[in-house]
Amino acid sequence: MKREVNVNGSPARLRVEGHTFEYERARSHGVTGTEPGCPLGPSASGLFIITPTDPGSYLVRIGPRSHRVSLGPPGEVSVDGRILRMEVFDPRDLRAGAHSRTQQGRRQITAPMPGKVVRVLVAEGEAVESGQGLVVVEAMKMQNEMKSPQAGVVAEIRTQADATVAAGDILIVIE
Repeated sequence: MKREVNVNGSPARLRVEGHTFEYERARSHGVTGTEPGCPLGPSASGLFIITPTDPGSYLVRIGPRSHRVSLGPPGEVSVDGRILRMEVFDPRDLRAGAHSRTQQGRRQITAPMPGKVVRVLVAEGEAVESGQGLVVVEAMKMQNEMKSPQAGVVAEIRTQADATVAAGDILIVIE
């Protein structure tokens, strides 16, 4: 399982296979791994064991170190008493799926994580097909083409090339 994560605003990549993981923070954002609330540092890998202790609470052992982890409100995790704001993204979710072709109505295309707009591929008023590329966003040195989830018309473009975007920012609206 490969996931892109955002921990307290710092993007990273996480790969988990069985009881082995690899975690690497994006270096392009000036992350050193010494910030408060950064239990893994800039990168980590190895074996891990997760033991449930109470509902929503776990003991996570990574090598010789153990961490108490509790799930908080959506998007928050407590690690050893420090609150971390976390977002997890499946890179495959950035592509339009087959199920999205049947949806109709006004749809907002949002940035899945912080990044930079590389190109806007459409213009306001332009007709688009389901799966057509709309905008290219670069995050963690990867360029992701955001595709239209449905056939329609570009109602609004709320970004431009070279713009910096935060996770959840609306980039384009399709009707």
